[in-house]
Amino acid sequence: MTPFIHDNFLLNSETARQLYHDIAKDLPIVDYHNHLNPQDLAQNRQFDNMAQLWVISDPYKHRAMRINGIPERLITGESTDKEKFYAWAETVPYTMGNPLFQWTALELKRVFDIDTLLCKESAGEIWNQCNEKLQYENFRAACLLKSFNTELVCTSDDLLDDFQAHLETTEKSNGFKVLPSLRGDSAVAFETPGFSGWLQTLQQQTGKNIESLDDYTGALFERLDILQQAGCLAADHALDDGCIIENGQKSTANQLFKRVLAHEPMGSAEQSVLKSFLLKTLGKEYSQRGWWMLLHIGAQRYTSTRLRNLAGPAGGFAGMGRACGIDDLCMFLDAMEKEKSLPRTILFNLNPIDNAAFATLTGSFAQDGVAGKIQFGPPWWYNDHRHGIEEQLNALSSYGLLSHFIGMTTDSRSILSFSRHEYFRRILCNQLGGWINAGEIPRDFPWLEEIVKKICYLNAKQAMS
Repeated sequence: MTPFIHDNFLLNSETARQLYHDIAKDLPIVDYHNHLNPQDLAQNRQFDNMAQLWVISDPYKHRAMRINGIPERLITGESTDKEKFYAWAETVPYTMGNPLFQWTALELKRVFDIDTLLCKESAGEIWNQCNEKLQYENFRAACLLKSFNTELVCTSDDLLDDFQAHLETTEKSNGFKVLPSLRGDSAVAFETPGFSGWLQTLQQQTGKNIESLDDYTGALFERLDILQQAGCLAADHALDDGCIIENGQKSTANQLFKRVLAHEPMGSAEQSVLKSFLLKTLGKEYSQRGWWMLLHIGAQRYTSTRLRNLAGPAGGFAGMGRACGIDDLCMFLDAMEKEKSLPRTILFNLNPIDNAAFATLTGSFAQDGVAGKIQFGPPWWYNDHRHGIEEQLNALSSYGLLSHFIGMTTDSRSILSFSRHEYFRRILCNQLGGWINAGEIPRDFPWLEEIVKKICYLNAKQAMS
């Protein structure tokens, strides 16, 4: 019987197979946005078991387990690692049709050479096989990452983090770089209970007494300097409110920030004015530094208060938000472009109803001599499956220039999820193979080789250099 994961998995034509095996398969990986733990990489962590490596920190799995009726104690609660792994194994057969089913099989095959499909009955055997291999040196964190032919990874880091681990990993890795990238949400999270503590830490780290908006932005810029010294090339912000962005004046923002310092409540509209002023200010700074600005748009993060209290704000229970306010997004980008300070930007779209609109924006803020300045980013979160990837490729090729696409990224906390680059490359090659066989593009392999290499590797490499 042919194993589920085989050489031609997801490759439905000989043309697709030729594109993948001859061109895409062995290209290095540049993963410009993920949530790997840099300390694990610096220490080349040895995981005690598969639950620690694969289950405990993966909200995708947690969400599926909850839908399957698994009690929270077996997901994020006080149960043992083995019990959590078995709970995941029990859930896997029910994920048929969900990308988790294919990802699970692909990760077990590529990393552990296991063809057996994970289920309740096979859980014990697979638990033992994997745990035995995790004791080997080449199954430590940095070694696993290197095994995927990784060239560069950019982790997501708070402005106040210590970035020494990135430097240490790069020095030790023998072949790949680990750079920080800014996850900037904390800097505008004025409404959250933790902001006061975060602000106090910012003052301690910079030695600044923050009494005004100018003091605040000055302190933020000092920390950006530290990030830049550590090699940062990108900054990410989540825009979750349907992309509603106001463009306030500095005088208004000053007054609103004074209310933040005085712990006075603000309405959502006032918060939007202050946040958008700061986002525009930060965007200008990113432009001056030559950084990319990543905008993740469309998540509905506030759903179950009960689960948020149990599992934390990133526990896998968020939903898909409403359609993006394209007019507000354009106003935001235009405000920076008017001042010649619009950074290179990647737009990550969670609601697929906006695919065409986002793809058209790749041509709305073009700049002389800069190819692909505005990117319709790779399929993200709820779109990170075969149909979502195909829809994104179709939209971008129909309304933009697919050959300048910056390519896939994992956006994941799991090292094993780097196999999703293979998953994406197979789907890309299958899509191109279908177009060739339908006579929609020519069967010109030297030309296609250049395009496949650019999408899978070279565009991201150039962007992050």
